[in-house]
Amino acid sequence: MSSTRLHVLKDPPQGAAALDPSRSSDASWSEAERERIARDLASAVEGEVRFGLHDRLLYSTDASLYQVEPLGVVIPASIEDVERAVRFCAERRLPILPRGGGTSLAGQCVNRAVVIDFSAHCRSVGEVDVPGHRVRVEPGVTLDELNEEIARRSEQGGRLFFGPDVATARHANIGGMVGNNSAGARSILYGRTVEKLLGLDVLVTDERAEPHRLRLERGAAKHDERIAELTRRVADVVRRNADIIRERFPKTRRRVNGYNLDLILDQLEAGGEENINLAHLVCGSEGTLAITLGAELELSPVPAAKGLAVVGFASLEDAISAVCPILTTEPSAVELLDDMVIDLARANAETRRHVSLLPAPQDGPVKAVLYVEYFAERDASELEERFEKLRALLPGAPMHAHTNPSDMASAWKLRKAGEPLLHGVPGRRKPLTFIEDTAVDPSKLSDFVRDFRAMVDRHGTTAAFYAHASVGCLHIRPLLDPRDPKDAESLVSIAEEATDLVKRYGGALSGEHGDGRVRSPLLERFYGPELMQAFREIKQIFDPLNLMNPGDIVGAGPVSEILQRTRINPEPAPDRPAKIPDVETYYDYGDQHGFEGAVEMCNGAGVCRKKQGGTMCPSYMGTLDERHSTRGRGNALRLAISGQLDAHKPGEPAWNDAETMRTLDLCLSCKACKSECPSNVDIARLKAEYTAQRYKSGVRPPLSSRIFGRVRTLNRLGAIAPGLFNFMQELAPSRMIASKLLGVAPQRKLPRFSRSLYSIRRRGKSAAKGARRVALFGDCFSAYGESRIGAAAVDVLESLGYEVVLPRTGCCARPMMSLGLLDDAIRMADRTIEALRSVIDDDSVEAILVIEPSCLSAFKDDYLQLKLRTPMDVRRKLSDKSSLVEHFIEAHWDEHPRSCRIEPSRAMQDDASVIFHGHCHQKALWGDETSAALLRRLVGPERVQTLDAGCCGMAGSFGYVRSHYDLSMKIGELSLFPAVRAGKAHDVIVAPGTSCRHQVADGTGRRAMHPIELAAAVIAPEEQP
Repeated sequence: MSSTRLHVLKDPPQGAAALDPSRSSDASWSEAERERIARDLASAVEGEVRFGLHDRLLYSTDASLYQVEPLGVVIPASIEDVERAVRFCAERRLPILPRGGGTSLAGQCVNRAVVIDFSAHCRSVGEVDVPGHRVRVEPGVTLDELNEEIARRSEQGGRLFFGPDVATARHANIGGMVGNNSAGARSILYGRTVEKLLGLDVLVTDERAEPHRLRLERGAAKHDERIAELTRRVADVVRRNADIIRERFPKTRRRVNGYNLDLILDQLEAGGEENINLAHLVCGSEGTLAITLGAELELSPVPAAKGLAVVGFASLEDAISAVCPILTTEPSAVELLDDMVIDLARANAETRRHVSLLPAPQDGPVKAVLYVEYFAERDASELEERFEKLRALLPGAPMHAHTNPSDMASAWKLRKAGEPLLHGVPGRRKPLTFIEDTAVDPSKLSDFVRDFRAMVDRHGTTAAFYAHASVGCLHIRPLLDPRDPKDAESLVSIAEEATDLVKRYGGALSGEHGDGRVRSPLLERFYGPELMQAFREIKQIFDPLNLMNPGDIVGAGPVSEILQRTRINPEPAPDRPAKIPDVETYYDYGDQHGFEGAVEMCNGAGVCRKKQGGTMCPSYMGTLDERHSTRGRGNALRLAISGQLDAHKPGEPAWNDAETMRTLDLCLSCKACKSECPSNVDIARLKAEYTAQRYKSGVRPPLSSRIFGRVRTLNRLGAIAPGLFNFMQELAPSRMIASKLLGVAPQRKLPRFSRSLYSIRRRGKSAAKGARRVALFGDCFSAYGESRIGAAAVDVLESLGYEVVLPRTGCCARPMMSLGLLDDAIRMADRTIEALRSVIDDDSVEAILVIEPSCLSAFKDDYLQLKLRTPMDVRRKLSDKSSLVEHFIEAHWDEHPRSCRIEPSRAMQDDASVIFHGHCHQKALWGDETSAALLRRLVGPERVQTLDAGCCGMAGSFGYVRSHYDLSMKIGELSLFPAVRAGKAHDVIVAPGTSCRHQVADGTGRRAMHPIELAAAVIAPEEQP
């Protein structure tokens, strides 16, 4: 069910049930009711309407503990479409939940409501008023997108940016930042979103369910009668509660609990009722008062220069004690990480390289780190003065001071990964988000942490600490297992005790993450019944029918319900219990604490929803669709495997669920999530496992998969008579067969065949006998389809003085793994290893060299995880001994048996550059620097441009399939194709991956070569005496 368009319902539901707030906040609908609503809603809007069970459950989670199934999802085509959807829902008394990136940590992005997802289409940036330092934006744009667009448009008039810099800047939407009143590391300078919010365009509904579009800003009450009436009623609530607002609202810089009555009181006292800006009340209201359609934001000048000092400490207490003295040096940010986060970063493939920037005390390991950042108003000379002051304050403290942008960016990546990294903590106990956002005055931080630690200790656990230390905002995550009844009791007790502790210290229950499902039940304990009544009155003023995210902030249940409707205890629980079954798997999941741990590894942080930068997640970047994000696929797999998708077989894995297969279909198996996801979720592995289990359950693999999985056999046959087969595959009947039987896109040019590498080398020059020896693995293409590349590798290696052994092996099984043919893949992998045993065990063979990165990833990654018959010690030896051919040449450049000359002019013009695009598996598992380094040696570092272009979009057979073709090309157009076209016509395009080279050819008409081909062209052997 997606966007069927039929008639619109003429009459809204009648009777008390239609207006019953409990019906709005906790309603259950039959499938027939949902289908009727979906059909009529699809007729009312231009965007997509998704009410099927699969789509509902994909939107049932965010980055919190919770899982709440919505009524359905609308993906509006425009802001005007949002208005149509809201009108439809309001007329029928259907609760509404606006949603952006779905990155909330408190559960405010999940509800029994119609979810309106702004992130796909409501993303425009209006005029940037450079002199006025302001901009208007739609709510679906991400913070990074906004700041990049502002930078582009304000470059001539003085660069500007939007200051509140949340850690989730790449995937957090501005609408979500408004709804949450978000802030970031530099809030000591730029404050929260509300401090930079000039106005909002919103939709509110009245008691007759009529939506009204309002422009909320300072002075709006003077010009709009409806705003004037809202203002009058809000002012009345605030005046009646003025004394208690002054007494009980926290005075900390960071506070985002309840509604911002303190800000309205300040405005009321400063300028009178007419000047109240109701946008500041809506900000932080978590979608419970109004729906944001647009925001006008105040911008700040980009500082002249930045510097970052990273200071190491022997204990968390030492680091916290240093915060207040550091604040006297006027930093722009002071951020804290504890040893739990640091240790997790060391174990994470993506972040471990950033740990090297951390300074360690001389007398032991680093146990805590402070990031102290400074901005210079005039020039960079100011930074060294600040660093000297810091060194004087902290004599003897190990410190790394950076002014280089790349070093600072690397250091900040570790801090920004702190929250998602915590989800990778091993064991059943996990660092949970329920009191993770407390804020106190920095002067009280040491005592507060001491008391908090004592409280956690009393409950028999520990906690992770990281913080925006400059403003006293602590992210504390107690380690608990909510499945354990004792830990579940401790969770509720810690929540209550933490609330009391924060209140005693005059702090805020939440400094930036908001209330949501996890803290709304604690608000009355924190604020008292009088202020809760005031919050209820505010809710009634703006949302008299209780349609806007009902149950959030006001209307929450008791504290004991904090652990209801979670991922491990979803409702309706009797129908769909969440339990990962015991399954005989094809992969070993010991590194993720078993199959259950692997399936539940996704924490919902949404890092995969970034729209640019890095490789993860290419299908999301191409579609902007939650279903096709890494998070969407992780959710789909968890739901299917835990038996939550088949109402007729609750609790049984749905191995043959059509919607799950549709969600997995656009996964390119690029492995980027294995490194870029802070939790190291390996969707490529899980997709292969799910598909293999599906086939094991009795589903027959399609013909196309069986043929594509055996591409080596096809290429071997084609290599027998390559001229004939190349001619035949260009004929119309052949192309029609490929299209009809295999689903090959007619726009694609099929890979050509060539004589096999083995036959070429038999006719070629003999190897140098007695020389040092290396083995070259002939993959499916460099051995049969692009044997010129294999021959180039042999030529270069022999020029360097090696004897090259060419073992006759089978396929690495990568095509079979990607297609879920794991029974076949395991058999093939065992046979291939056996065929390589002679060179694996032969110590005179220095290395097993691989041309295709996806084959090397099979050796180094998949072979160590698949349940092969081959002993693990043999597999590990293969992994350790294997290397990309270009990496081996570069890493041992000064140690080769024979030296050589490099003559770039043999291959390229003097003004030509090398445009280098790395392979996804290469970037995910060991980095594309291994190839780029050799290229820089060959032609000079200034002539090599390494692209940050993500995935090319081809991904083996993926891009050849007709149903994938458009997305494949769209992914290429995101950055790779434009970068290639931007180069000079005689620039050299280099890509190690065969899929990447074919994609470049199909998308740009340019030929790309393998690094070893360029090496063969420019390396000339030294004359031997």
